[in-house]
Amino acid sequence: MKAIVLKDFGAAENLLLTEIPQPTIADDEVLVAVKAVSINPVDIKARKGKALAEKLEKENPLILGWDIAGVVKEAGSKVENFKPGDEVFGMVNFPGHGKAYAECVAAPASHLALKPANIGFAEAAAGTLAALTAWQAMVRHAKVNAGDRVLIHAAAGGVGHFAVQIAKQLGAYVIGTSSAKNKDFVLSLGVDEHIDYQSQAFESVVKPVDFVLDTIGGDYIERSLNTLQTGGTIVSIVSGMNEKVSEQAKAKGIKGLSMLVQSSGDDMKWLADWFEKGLLKAHVSKTYPFEQMADAHRQIETGHTVGKVVVTL
Repeated sequence: MKAIVLKDFGAAENLLLTEIPQPTIADDEVLVAVKAVSINPVDIKARKGKALAEKLEKENPLILGWDIAGVVKEAGSKVENFKPGDEVFGMVNFPGHGKAYAECVAAPASHLALKPANIGFAEAAAGTLAALTAWQAMVRHAKVNAGDRVLIHAAAGGVGHFAVQIAKQLGAYVIGTSSAKNKDFVLSLGVDEHIDYQSQAFESVVKPVDFVLDTIGGDYIERSLNTLQTGGTIVSIVSGMNEKVSEQAKAKGIKGLSMLVQSSGDDMKWLADWFEKGLLKAHVSKTYPFEQMADAHRQIETGHTVGKVVVTL
């Protein structure tokens, strides 16, 4: 089968299209014929030798990627919830070796959900790692409730655009930051307030909020603490809470968390239900054919992708 193998950590040119044997599956896995793969910033970091690279460096061949949508070709003997022909989607083996950049992927059945019939494979692939991150941050970790005031950074991005929609469905009042050029897109997602981060210091204009989703890191964490009221929560998905900021958060009566999204078929089922009901939509801004994986990586590297980038097979 065709797969894209990372020859060495480094530039996008190191992603090489090659032929490798089709994977075999364990009793609790399914073999998925992949139709679409979503590309995330963590893919780029791993390719460059950062993030999860330490876990992956001994893999041979090293195949990046975690987000897939496709069709079940074969089911292991212990798999009861999927059968050949089922259309599925999910984030596979994160934060381990997902091996998603391939025509076929061996995926634990517990990491997948049935793809809703009303969305295509590209949208389904887009609605995996990024959507799971937003879901787990707000539902599993922060437990956002109706009436909460929520601040979402980079609201036009992959995680951000899902986070806005999920927060609104939870009944929150949502404030989103983005550049001015993405204001209309962010407003279309349902935000109650938009802040142009290029012309305004968000911490000087945001009234106290209950929850902040930090998708940027750096000084955004410390600055965001100034927007939170006592008892509030900040979840950072990028750089985590360093010791200094954790101490400041604690002193202000704020809960500071860092999180790494985890593969979960159960959470994917929640997302699938919302996609099916039209409560959640994936915005795919660019699609690339499998042979142009390097171009998809370069697009993500710009740091200015609206919504999601997807590679189709």
